[in-house]
Amino acid sequence: MIDKKLLSILVCPVSKAPLEYNDEQQELVCKASGLAYPVRDGIPVMLETEARQLTADEKLG
Repeated sequence: MIDKKLLSILVCPVSKAPLEYNDEQQELVCKASGLAYPVRDGIPVMLETEARQLTADEKLG
């Protein structure tokens, strides 16, 4: 789980848009950039090179 205070100040390094935490996949999701950043051992990895592209369904949902 990500601390809510931390989540409120983190933004996507690409789009500068807010992030949503996906508990099921342990990722921080940015729909604006279409990227999902992994959270490893409770630490967000905010590197574009580590992010995965969202699928079309994930962007809509």
